[in-house]
Amino acid sequence: MTGSITIETTPEVKDALSEGRPVVALESTIITHGMPWPGNRDMALEVEAVIRAGGAVPATIAVIEGRLRAGLDADAITALAQAKNVMKLSRADLAFALAERRTGATTVAATMMAAHMVGIPVFATGGIGGVHRGAELSFDISADLDELARTPVIVVCAGAKAILDIPKTLEALETRGVPVVAFGQHEMPAFWSRSSGLSAPLRLDDAEAIARFEATRRALGGHGGMLVANPVPAEDEIPAEVMHGHIEAALKLASDKDIEGKAVTPFLLGEILRLTDGASLKTNIALVLNNARLAARIAVALAAADTDHQASDPSQSKG
Repeated sequence: MTGSITIETTPEVKDALSEGRPVVALESTIITHGMPWPGNRDMALEVEAVIRAGGAVPATIAVIEGRLRAGLDADAITALAQAKNVMKLSRADLAFALAERRTGATTVAATMMAAHMVGIPVFATGGIGGVHRGAELSFDISADLDELARTPVIVVCAGAKAILDIPKTLEALETRGVPVVAFGQHEMPAFWSRSSGLSAPLRLDDAEAIARFEATRRALGGHGGMLVANPVPAEDEIPAEVMHGHIEAALKLASDKDIEGKAVTPFLLGEILRLTDGASLKTNIALVLNNARLAARIAVALAAADTDHQASDPSQSKG
């Protein structure tokens, strides 16, 4: 079997990409592995609505029965939100799902791959994977970090998931040459919390500045992705000192139960949901919506910058 992979798009996404209008990619594991039905469907549709309200087109990415899709309509999102035995796809198993005609939800890494293949430069998610606690023994490090190093997509998140080793995650990103930009504050956010106690490597305060930074990186050439760490709104956060106890309790239980590999993150998130009496889920939804708003603004700023560049350099115009 030879040839390239065809990515199916909705008419809305196809038209936006062909016309150079802003598009924002969205992952699908948050639908299938992050939240229960029907809240997962409602959240996914609300995130798409937020992106449209921000002037961009949403493109939720998933593999549906062996077909890689960038853009799902409401019926497809509803079906995915109720699907059983959905694979959780990263770089290592994306091609497997396509070859075996499986249905799979894309993680940060796989979503970045598909977004870049179809020409979407901005991706909104909740939090990235990173270096797990105890990785010096387990070597459990998310493929998201290597994907950020190789694939030129801007990833807007609320930081690395707080269940991870955030200091080691930042070190790993620095080693890989990935710029980490905190939005509107000097400190790295910690997913459910605005504060991690760690200084951010870089800070920018508006979408236009992020677009300028990305344009400069493109001019230098050979760049991978950029991580934009967007703190959850203050009214929606769970303070770091409160989350610390819940995370430690969840980690201990995971260790006691010998939970390993891809099962670790969903187990911990589910346990933290129980320990916080549902508050972690409300915060998760709030931060995803907040990231979608910022991603739309960045996509709009990038599209405007590209249009201005083409107007000043006719040789770069399409068509």
